[in-house]
Amino acid sequence: MRAGVLAESAPGERRVALTPDAVKRLADSGFELHVESDAGKGAWFSDSEYVDAGAHVAAAADVLGAADVLLCVGPPDYSRLRSGQAVVGLLQPLLSASAMSELATRGVTAVSLDGLPRTLTRAQGMDALSSQANVAGYKAVLVAAEHFDRFFPLLITAAGTSKPAEVLILGAGVAGLAAIGTARRLGAIVRGYDVRPASSDEIRSLGAQPIELTSVASGAGEGGYARALTEEEQLAQQHELAGHIAKHDVVITTAHVPGQRPPLMVTMAAIAAMRRGSVVVDMGASSLGGNVEGSRAGEVVVSPNGVTIAGAGDLASRMATAASTAYARNISALLQHLVTDGALTIDLDDEITAGVVVTHDGKVVHAATAARLGGTA
Repeated sequence: MRAGVLAESAPGERRVALTPDAVKRLADSGFELHVESDAGKGAWFSDSEYVDAGAHVAAAADVLGAADVLLCVGPPDYSRLRSGQAVVGLLQPLLSASAMSELATRGVTAVSLDGLPRTLTRAQGMDALSSQANVAGYKAVLVAAEHFDRFFPLLITAAGTSKPAEVLILGAGVAGLAAIGTARRLGAIVRGYDVRPASSDEIRSLGAQPIELTSVASGAGEGGYARALTEEEQLAQQHELAGHIAKHDVVITTAHVPGQRPPLMVTMAAIAAMRRGSVVVDMGASSLGGNVEGSRAGEVVVSPNGVTIAGAGDLASRMATAASTAYARNISALLQHLVTDGALTIDLDDEITAGVVVTHDGKVVHAATAARLGGTA
C-alpha cells in the first residue's frame, strides 16, 4: 500500500497529516510512504526527518502519481485525484455533499474521520475530532490570557494584591474540559456550563464549579452527545446565560456541530453587560457563524464597551506540532484498520468503516451525506 501526504492547501493551515514518527511506524508495518517536499514545514518537521523515517520526499505531482491513498488534514484539491484512488482526512462531507457526489462519480473512495463512531472503545485511537479539540481547548485559554490585561492567578506582591480572573467555559466536551483544566492550572477561578447534566461531575472533577440553568431542560442526546435545542430553548438559554456571563472576566465558548452552524450562546446584549477589558474567545467561529454574536472567524474585534472578542476556530493549527503529532496517530490507526494484506478493504458491515467511508464503488454510501444530496445510502 502506497500512502501519500501533500502540503495542506487551506490558507494558514500549518498541520500535516503524518509526522516522521508516524511515517516510521507505517513503514515498519509494510506501507510505502510518499511525502511532498516541505509538507511538514509549518509544523517544524523537515524533509530530512521524513527521509530518515523511511519516506520518499518528492514534488506534489510525483506524490499524487504514486499514492494509492492520499492522507490529509483538511480537504485537498479533489480535481487532482484519479479513479481508484482513496483520500482520508477531515473532509467535512456534510458541508461539501456535492463534492462528495463528484468524487463518487469519478471513482474516488473518500474516507472522513469526522464520521468516526466516537463512543466505540476500539475507535478511540482514531478519534481525530477529540485529539484536535483537546489541543484547541488548551490553546483557547492561552489566547484568552494573551488578550486579558490582568493576571489569571491570585498574586500577593509588595505592589499589592491581584485578584484571580473569573473564567467561564461554555461547553464541557473535550475542548471545554481541556480549557477548564488549563485555566485552573493558570490559577483562575473557573466555572463551566453544559446542557448535559452528566457533565457537571466532569466539570467538578477538574476543580471548577458547574453552572446549572433553570430555564433549559436536559440537552443530553444519543451516545453522550448534546442534542440540538429548540428555538425556544436557545432563547431561554441565551437569556439566563447572559446574567452569568456578565460576572466573568473571560468567557470561552466551545460548542460545535459538525456540518451545521454552531449554536449561538453569547449575544451582543450579554457582551454589552460585560466589564470593560473582558475577553471572549469563540472556538465555534467559522464561515457559517459562531457561538458569539459579532465574532469573526480568524479576527479579533473589540466591542463598543471594550470587550475583546477573538474568533478562534483555527486553534489546533496554531499548535501545529502537537496537533499534527496527535492527528498522525489517529489517521495511522484508521489507515491500518482499513488496510488488509496491503489493500484497502471497505467492509461496510464494520461499524467504524461504515461511519467514516463517504464514497465507494461509484456511490455515496454515507447516509447523512446522501440525505444532504436528497438520496439514500
